[in-house]
Amino acid sequence: MREAIAKRSTWASVIVNSLLTTAQVLVGLLSGSQGLLADGLHSLSDLIADFVVLVALKFSQREPDEDHPYGHHRFENAASMFLGVLLVMVGAAMAWSAIVKLHHSEVIPRVHLMALWAAFGALAVKEGLFRYMLAAAKRARSDLLVANAWHARSDAASSLVVAIGIIGNLLGFSLLDPIAALIVGALVGKIGLKFAWNAFNDLADRAASQQEIDSVVAVILATPGIQGFHHLRTRRMGSLTLVDVHLEISGSLSVAEGHAIALQVRQRVMDHCPTVLNLMTHVDPV
Repeated sequence: MREAIAKRSTWASVIVNSLLTTAQVLVGLLSGSQGLLADGLHSLSDLIADFVVLVALKFSQREPDEDHPYGHHRFENAASMFLGVLLVMVGAAMAWSAIVKLHHSEVIPRVHLMALWAAFGALAVKEGLFRYMLAAAKRARSDLLVANAWHARSDAASSLVVAIGIIGNLLGFSLLDPIAALIVGALVGKIGLKFAWNAFNDLADRAASQQEIDSVVAVILATPGIQGFHHLRTRRMGSLTLVDVHLEISGSLSVAEGHAIALQVRQRVMDHCPTVLNLMTHVDPV
């Protein structure tokens, strides 16, 4: 179910970004709008990102093996980091191109009106794509899909900036078009840096969110026979979480009874906390 939702939303993004890239680049070249051309390259980076997501989804769903006993879920984290780096590079390239144009402002052409309609059309399409992808990401509970959805939202924001720049150019303020391209480049780079940093932290065993931890703690303490716990640790594995904890159980119980309580804790956590991939327990007699 999760994989089907992820694939369906990503393929929808592939189709939309293919059409947007073609339209924006062509209209950008014909109308003389650098801002629209930069936005088209941004859509192209989205298309590349979509294929990276599809590859990551394929590999992350593989069953555990000898080399990956916990599964392949961290392929999602690696793909998110790649997407972030890609966005930083695309943003830097767009910004540099705009700076060069600003240094030679005398050659900035007056853009055609069709560039404005193309920018408004792209804005509407990208905002709709963002809302659809974010809803799918929440249903699939995938951080990778959330990152890709916000990538689409950054496109919508950049299209708005481009539209403002084109309006300024049409009104006689020619510098506004490359300035819009510069702002888009900076925006894309900032978002990419955030994605890359978050993915890097997940690969470096970042803990789960406090909300996830609180959910696990509530289930543990509600299990009959548990008197307390300590050394609760969590780490991210793709969009899921690995948990290990020391359970405090009465020392008057037999080993078998203590073991049964620990198994019950694990089962209850797995049942009530869907983001938990595995719970490792250690029994401490109290």
